[in-house]
Amino acid sequence: MIRTNLSTRPFYNERAVHLWLGVIAILVAAATIFNASRLLRYTTSNSQQAQAAERDERRAKELREQASRLRASVDLHQVEFASTEARQANDLIDRRTFSWTELFNHFETTLPDDVRIVSVRPRLDKDSGFLIIVTVVARGVDDVNAFMENLEKTGSFFNAGSVEEHVNEQGQLEALLQTNYVPMGAKTPPTPRTGGGKGQQ
Repeated sequence: MIRTNLSTRPFYNERAVHLWLGVIAILVAAATIFNASRLLRYTTSNSQQAQAAERDERRAKELREQASRLRASVDLHQVEFASTEARQANDLIDRRTFSWTELFNHFETTLPDDVRIVSVRPRLDKDSGFLIIVTVVARGVDDVNAFMENLEKTGSFFNAGSVEEHVNEQGQLEALLQTNYVPMGAKTPPTPRTGGGKGQQ
């Protein structure tokens, strides 16, 4: 005799099915969240890069405009003059006939006690050779004249004269002197010019 109760409900493993469905749902949710976060990150990054590129373009435009203004404001004659001065200075320094030591030895032996040298600037003139421009501070005109006379007595300085003179804040005479200079070993001295300098007597 069959004793099976056919009216009873068959048994299924529902918990395992629910568990797997839950795991799949979690994985799908995690993947969705990950993809959304990556999308948001890339969107933000692209926006920041676009803003940075825009800033760089504006900055580059400003720099180009500034460069154009600077080029327009450059005085070509002044640049050429500065280049010429630089070439002359380099030529002067490279010439073996010029010696700073020799020049300052002359100053040391000819400088009066009441005269002080502030600056020295040599220059190479195509016609007259070496031209020395000296700024001195002295007690008076007589001291400056004595210094120039002492220079010319050495035989290495010619046409010494004062180009500009004024009294400084300390009440001392500040004079800009100019003189031709023939270093030892140079071939010929420059031709003396007519007339004395501003401060000569």
